[in-house]
Amino acid sequence: TSLGEVNSFSPSMPISPSSMINQYKFEDEPELKDLFITVDDPESHITAIETFITYRVVTKTSRGEFDSSEYEVRRRYQDFLWLKSKLEEAHPTLIIPPLPEKFIMKGMVERFNDEFIETRRKALHKFLNRIADHPTLTFNEDFKIFLTAQAWELSSHKKQGPGLLSRMGQTVRAVASSVRGGVKNRPEMFTEMNDYMETFSQKINVLDKIAHRIYKEEREYFNEMKEYGPIHTLWSASEEDIADSLKGVASCIDKCCKATEKRMAGLSENLLPILHEYVLYSEILMGVLKRRDQIQGELDSKIDALASKKTEKDLFSEEIGKLEDKVECANNALKADWDRWKQNMQYDMRSTFTNVAENNLRYYEECLATWESFLASQRVDLHVEEDSEDRP
Repeated sequence: TSLGEVNSFSPSMPISPSSMINQYKFEDEPELKDLFITVDDPESHITAIETFITYRVVTKTSRGEFDSSEYEVRRRYQDFLWLKSKLEEAHPTLIIPPLPEKFIMKGMVERFNDEFIETRRKALHKFLNRIADHPTLTFNEDFKIFLTAQAWELSSHKKQGPGLLSRMGQTVRAVASSVRGGVKNRPEMFTEMNDYMETFSQKINVLDKIAHRIYKEEREYFNEMKEYGPIHTLWSASEEDIADSLKGVASCIDKCCKATEKRMAGLSENLLPILHEYVLYSEILMGVLKRRDQIQGELDSKIDALASKKTEKDLFSEEIGKLEDKVECANNALKADWDRWKQNMQYDMRSTFTNVAENNLRYYEECLATWESFLASQRVDLHVEEDSEDRP
């Protein structure tokens, strides 16, 4: 299973890394966008009970169903979790974008350090904008309330959610569905989706682990290289004959250190978050496919019951008709969302890895130019010395 259909490089492709991105043709963005959302300005709150961060959510829109063209509210992470759960509840067979995990992320030492907060802010910003760009989720009423309601209004609205018994009923049905086993009449298309996601999940998890290992090794290399520059500078103080050369080496190492640090920033800001987002997406999609199978399973059980209970045929026929409509709606929703998700995934993977390749090219070109310039200056100095020795 391929992660993306990448166009081949043309033989006449320019050497410059900045031109690489132009060799790919991405899907065009929607021409008309009427909802713009920004998540920014994280703010820490400390109470006697807990410490938490809120984020400013600014919404600008031209939609008629909104009472104003601009809104500004503050939301904490729990509010985003609530929105995600409401979207899943209202649209069980649509692909809801993932949220960053609640707890500490890989490589983070402190829960509320600046790097963690900024990483989360970017993820929350992407979460809301993916919903805003979705043709169905963007018109969800809970989403509108999340964007527009003041804190006390949102808190009041949250209390109107499904009761405990309702949630328990949903859980019991899900468990019963899993106990019954596989779906007998699952359409081939959804079996293929399931197989695709199993393979995708394996591959994206491997890529995620490799990327983190590369980042870890890069950081170790960077930390070691930082020590070499000062060592050469100190060495130059005790070697007058080669002092200039040693200082030149120290300068080259320092420039390569800065280039390495810049490349590490590119990995942590671009590659790692995208790969991890699709690790979470793989879990979400497996859940969506299971929910579709659960609806299909309910229909199959009713059909089996109808075959064994002919006396209640009319009642079962009506229930089967409703379930058939429910299955068809679930199938159509998932099929449309599946195609859209694959397009987005291929775009993200393509642009992310192209960006990584460009950054790597720039990094190696910069380091190579640094050392070549230094070596050229050393050859010039050597020739000057040789010429002076040949003179009488």
